[in-house]
Amino acid sequence: MLDELKNKLGEEIERLTHELQVVLPEAIKKAVEHGDLRENSEYKSALERQQFVQARLNQLTMRAGELSKIDLSQIPTDSVGFGSRVTVVDMRTREEETYTLVFGDFIDKDNLDSGQISMASALGQQLMRKKKGDKVSIQLPRGERKLHIKDVQTLSQILEAK
Repeated sequence: MLDELKNKLGEEIERLTHELQVVLPEAIKKAVEHGDLRENSEYKSALERQQFVQARLNQLTMRAGELSKIDLSQIPTDSVGFGSRVTVVDMRTREEETYTLVFGDFIDKDNLDSGQISMASALGQQLMRKKKGDKVSIQLPRGERKLHIKDVQTLSQILEAK
């Protein structure tokens, strides 16, 4: 999982770096050739995109640094942490759901039904450091939700099973 995140991050950094160094300079050059820059929407659009790409690259570079510092031996093996797969039962409806805790910016946006939740979300924060059998309560806009943790597979257990 960690290697997948690093690869995904590296691919996005590579794509954005190419856009910043090749695509956007060409777009800006082409827009400048059109003349008056004060009313040139192509020029303004290219500059705004350039600023966005630079900000995103900075964010991704910081995240890559954080990921490289993660020591798998320091991730909890007996409680919920990064990469854990947690099965919970809603105490009111008795519905069972399984979640995988990930960094928010690595949630698979192409598969939102995959059960990934951000560690920074309300549910993610409540699940952190909990164990099988624990109960958590989350305050949601529609009311309180109480969950019973039925099962926890930590990242190390998931990696061992592969």
